[in-house]
Amino acid sequence: NPYCLENTTVCRDRQTAFLPGFKPGVSCLIIMNGYWDGPKPEPQVRTIEEMREVLADPGCTSDQPLYFMYRDLARSESDRNWLRQHHVRYDITIIPSRTLCGEYIKTKGHYHTANPAGELYPEIYEVLEGTGHYLLQTQNADDVVMIEGTVGDKILIPPGYGHVTINPAREDLVMANLVSSEFSSNYGPYADLQGAAYYEMEGGALVKNPRYRDAPPVRYCNPVEVPDLGIEKEIGLYDLIGRPRSVAFLNHPEQFMEIFADVTGGCLAMR
Repeated sequence: NPYCLENTTVCRDRQTAFLPGFKPGVSCLIIMNGYWDGPKPEPQVRTIEEMREVLADPGCTSDQPLYFMYRDLARSESDRNWLRQHHVRYDITIIPSRTLCGEYIKTKGHYHTANPAGELYPEIYEVLEGTGHYLLQTQNADDVVMIEGTVGDKILIPPGYGHVTINPAREDLVMANLVSSEFSSNYGPYADLQGAAYYEMEGGALVKNPRYRDAPPVRYCNPVEVPDLGIEKEIGLYDLIGRPRSVAFLNHPEQFMEIFADVTGGCLAMR
């Protein structure tokens, strides 16, 4: 995946973007030639200062950008109009393969707000490249679930669960998501407790966050498919555009609660 500095210089070696002296404030655009052939806006870049409050080691330092978020993507104006009419947003996030003081790179973690019916908004992810560990937890952390996703897998985030995405692999993690454009992310609970209930460290060890005294062991679950809605490994999330029923659950989860039960049901044995 070629990287771009200041939207001009295409760098064939991705490491060029992380040379010593690279400053997160410099505009850095990752050209997603293998994943995206539509307009490419400048990404939002997550920096160490924005992440410090959720790290296993808050004193960790880095002058490199941590991950990149491309928000509200559409390949055409007709697609954009359809997404707006159905109150849905399509994003792509790229998480480089790195560690921070022994902890795998991860997203900041957030919960979702409630829709007009009082149900918390869900979300769905698709792994485009690499391997992602999706660490889900309820708001009181009485259930903590890890779902591993590889290329093509869809990860459904049920209403009521917050989530952190971790890149545990030696290659970049590229993922897409569909979410209601009406929701907003609530980062506060994760920041208040210095991250999720567990930290995933280099080598795969899960270390319990001591601020979650009563958090249970992690349950391991598999990605699920919902063929009736077109949520299958062989169908990309972007292909759900133009299929209103396939995305209706994002704004009206109260009408689709049966599909969310499958996400955390049928989990693998506790490790």
